[in-house]
Amino acid sequence: MAKKAKSRSAAQAAVKKRSGPKAAARSSARKAVKAKARTTPAKAAPKKPARPKQRIAISHHREEDFKADGLRAYAKYRDLGIAEASHGLAQAHVIRLQGPCDPNEVSKLHFHDVEFQMVYVLKGWVKTYMDGQGETLMKEGSAWTQPPKIKHMILDYSDDVELLEVILPAEFKTVELKA
Repeated sequence: MAKKAKSRSAAQAAVKKRSGPKAAARSSARKAVKAKARTTPAKAAPKKPARPKQRIAISHHREEDFKADGLRAYAKYRDLGIAEASHGLAQAHVIRLQGPCDPNEVSKLHFHDVEFQMVYVLKGWVKTYMDGQGETLMKEGSAWTQPPKIKHMILDYSDDVELLEVILPAEFKTVELKA
């Protein structure tokens, strides 16, 4: 019992030592530092320029809207108006690959310098190669993303293939590689 009394009194003494004038000064100093940290603004990150307000883009199917003025000579593109409506944030178009597939023209390893790319097969099929994925047959209803700068190529496609492609940003660079 005497030991318990001694240990209790030692603990009480330790508490008294911590709660003296020095401890109160330390506690006040800590509170002041914490309060200053809350009120001092953090280093301001550089502000991104405000992007212009996006507008609504509506595109109805019209055969005459398919143009042979895109990235690939063997394809026709129907622009969906997304690039203009989003002020260059994104691009979306329907692609018709013109058959029959000529591997000498089509199968060229390349990559796009983009932030995001997604492709959805609307009709037909397309066989692709993507670095790290290998060959994949994409059929009507299939969708895939291509990470930024992934090396890829089209290997083959059906004569009636149509693809929906969404890319960020709207303007980007394509780099053809030697296989």
